[in-house]
Amino acid sequence: MPTYPYTLAEPRVSAALTRMFETAAHDDETVSRLRSDRSHDLESRTAQELADAAQEIYMPVSADGGRLLYNLVRATKPATVVEFGTSYGISTLHLAAAVRDNGTGRVITTEMSRTKAASARDTFAATGLDDVITLLEGDALHTLAALRQPVDFLFLDGWKDLCLPVLRLLEPRIAPGTLVVADDVDLPDLGPYLDHVRDTANGYHSVTFPVEDGLEISCRL
Repeated sequence: MPTYPYTLAEPRVSAALTRMFETAAHDDETVSRLRSDRSHDLESRTAQELADAAQEIYMPVSADGGRLLYNLVRATKPATVVEFGTSYGISTLHLAAAVRDNGTGRVITTEMSRTKAASARDTFAATGLDDVITLLEGDALHTLAALRQPVDFLFLDGWKDLCLPVLRLLEPRIAPGTLVVADDVDLPDLGPYLDHVRDTANGYHSVTFPVEDGLEISCRL
């Protein structure tokens, strides 16, 4: 069998990422169409309603953001990577590729939309990375509450107003030196989360990395 320098270059993974990034490039058009359709309420009050209404929207990490996640996981070699917000699996593939190339570890990811979860599972199987990924379907505040192992790397890219509650839920399992990364620092709903991790009194040293809408990289102190 042919070998590749890293899993992101493996044709099945590369093709899946290319396909999904191309589809995600039309997110703005999809949002406009859904907003014009009164049967879709993108301002739903509950996370589940919002997930169902937005099931056609990819909302991915950027390509550079994905590559950064890959490098961070390769460098830190976490045993357990936890992701809040799978969507269609773009960021999950970057995390899982790094875990595969490290030769150790597992990705535990969460998704509330049944449609997105089903599609992501198909993609994980098609790329051959499903053996290092566990997808928890449902409300992350419930599914992650059952987590018992330490969280060695945390990526937060679900609904921005839930990033801080998810972090607080998992903080007892986050050891000093662990990296916590959040996407889309430019979005107002992430404000309470950013206030938390940017205050060293809360036990983090944080820096904003300028890719697309920004990644906040915080080290647990």
